[in-house]
Amino acid sequence: MEVLYEDNHIIIVNKQPGEIVQGDKTGDTPLSEVVKAWIKEKYAKPGDVFLGVVHRIDRPVGGVVVFAKTSKALGRLNEMFRDGRIHKKYWALTRHLPKEPEAELFNYIRTVERSNKSYVTERDAAGAKEARLRYRVIGHSDRYHLLEITLLTGRKHQIRLQLSAIGCPIKGDLKYGDKRSNPDGSISLLAREIEFIHPVSGKKIHVTAPVPSNDPSWQAAASGVQGQTKVPDGREQAVTDDMTNG
Repeated sequence: MEVLYEDNHIIIVNKQPGEIVQGDKTGDTPLSEVVKAWIKEKYAKPGDVFLGVVHRIDRPVGGVVVFAKTSKALGRLNEMFRDGRIHKKYWALTRHLPKEPEAELFNYIRTVERSNKSYVTERDAAGAKEARLRYRVIGHSDRYHLLEITLLTGRKHQIRLQLSAIGCPIKGDLKYGDKRSNPDGSISLLAREIEFIHPVSGKKIHVTAPVPSNDPSWQAAASGVQGQTKVPDGREQAVTDDMTNG
């Protein structure tokens, strides 16, 4: 498990594709339990460890996930997510280049739970919800294009569906129209950055997940992106504004 940031109230980790954030019907050990065990061992805590799940990302997606270590932080972070005060950016690899180098996408989408899939629909359709995001093309390789996505709403599979709707399904995402799966079952979508005001200390927190170091497609597309900071093992430096335990 890779910890990107930790203090007395929150812990932010780099989720690996294939991990689930919270327990589900599969019965697989969720990341939340892995984090609790890590905290318990690191601090030799007796009894149960409190850990609140603040948000989730899809199982085949990797990147930044925030957990609350105290009930005070959990309540405040939940409110901040609801109010749109937590800002997230994603990176995605696509085989096709969008027609516009940057744009805002707006759709109405609905989710069908039995198929665990979302669909673009009409505004007045049953269950329709507004979905908005902004993207910009920030890098290329010989085969793929790297997009940075800023979420303006938080709908199920929103990025996957909206990029597919403009003819740019995410690499490896068979569910939303890509033609080939990734060898490890992941999709090439990374929860890249998260930024918010700390719910207790009031300090600005800005955490960045590393580009997958074992994936040549990611490395090739991201190699020329401005602001990349390389560290000796080839991963990108995780950046935080407050690394103190307080």
